[in-house]
Amino acid sequence: MNWIEIGRLDDIPRLGSRVIATELGDIAVFRNSADEVFALRDRCPHRGGPLSQGIVHGRRVTCPLHNWVIGLEDGEAVAPDVGCVKAFELRQEAGRLYLALPAVAEPSLPAAMEG
Repeated sequence: MNWIEIGRLDDIPRLGSRVIATELGDIAVFRNSADEVFALRDRCPHRGGPLSQGIVHGRRVTCPLHNWVIGLEDGEAVAPDVGCVKAFELRQEAGRLYLALPAVAEPSLPAAMEG
């Protein structure tokens, strides 16, 4: 895993989110009323709506397009809906937030291009 610094807790509004652009696509970082932070791919599993624009309540977010409710801890849709969005690990150190991203494999060169 690669840990990247994404800012401070205070950079994310309570009951809101911020979007982090990565090589893997946009990741929404959410903050609830208890100052817990969560990270999910910013794409609802239903129709791809921007979860970052949804309503945060407890440990869930409601998609702004069709009201699907997604768990912030695991990215799972709440029944009766079925689906999942990728969740990412976050950590806080000395007031700073760090996001875990999988290491991106180096592309290999075709044999004809190797030195």
